[in-house]
Amino acid sequence: MAQAEKTTRFNHPSEIQLQPIHPSVGAEISDVDLKTVSEDEFAPIGRLFDQYSALLFRNQKLNEDNLLRFSRFFGDLDEAPVNENGKTAVEGYPEIYVISNIVGSNGKGVGSLGAGEASWHTDMSYLECPPRASLLYAVEIPPQGGNTWLAGMDAALDGMPGDLRRQIEGRRVKHDGTFNSGGFVRQGLDANNDPLTCVGTFHPAICKHPQTGREVLFLGRRRNAYVEGLSLETSEALLDKLWAHATCSRFIYSHQWRVGDLLMWDNRATLHRRDAFDLNARRYMLRTQIKGDDRPAADFTSAA
Repeated sequence: MAQAEKTTRFNHPSEIQLQPIHPSVGAEISDVDLKTVSEDEFAPIGRLFDQYSALLFRNQKLNEDNLLRFSRFFGDLDEAPVNENGKTAVEGYPEIYVISNIVGSNGKGVGSLGAGEASWHTDMSYLECPPRASLLYAVEIPPQGGNTWLAGMDAALDGMPGDLRRQIEGRRVKHDGTFNSGGFVRQGLDANNDPLTCVGTFHPAICKHPQTGREVLFLGRRRNAYVEGLSLETSEALLDKLWAHATCSRFIYSHQWRVGDLLMWDNRATLHRRDAFDLNARRYMLRTQIKGDDRPAADFTSAA
């Protein structure tokens, strides 16, 4: 484990205690109460988020207003998407998405995505401008299972064999909009398992991060993905190689949740997934999502 780093806060005598959690992605910031972070204190946190692509804050005690306040430091928020249960937001807080397997007294789920395994994906990458980031806060967690995994896509690109990189340079990949990460058909759409005809958006396979200027691999999700301009057979073979490389062990961090954890990730520079857990164990998480300002692109002339 790397030695903890210290980053001085702006206009504040105390310091941020930072510990990288994996060589390829993520860092933990300790001794910070997210309820009371000021705008000046947020500035270095925002820079660290861009640098590490994911941040972990433990031992938080946040209500809905606290979560929204901190989330808004990163930008405007999306409203919670409507998925399989038809109602996924916290009452009175349309920007807070409930991710849960808990069934209410009316027999309907109180949240979305259930208890099954969620496959590797990038949140809502089928949009023209996908979300910038997601923040996930643990209210109730199962006694085991339900780990969230993160994969660093700048590290995956840096570590990619040259022949594989050459096959995707200048190409675009279709990001499917039919299914969510739990495998459910999105509301208003029909099931379609044909990568050539499914609803989706093409984005460059290699993008430049709009804040840092780093090149990152941008894959979205494997199901119904398609590499533009290739035969379906050739595309499938290439995508299998890309996903095997991007999700190999040296690029991924597995997060074991504790109540009070807030984990956030850069949607433009990571993939994430979740382990399955016991359907009878309760899991209740609150998520906010930061709107994206830019369409993924191979170059940003204004990037830092």
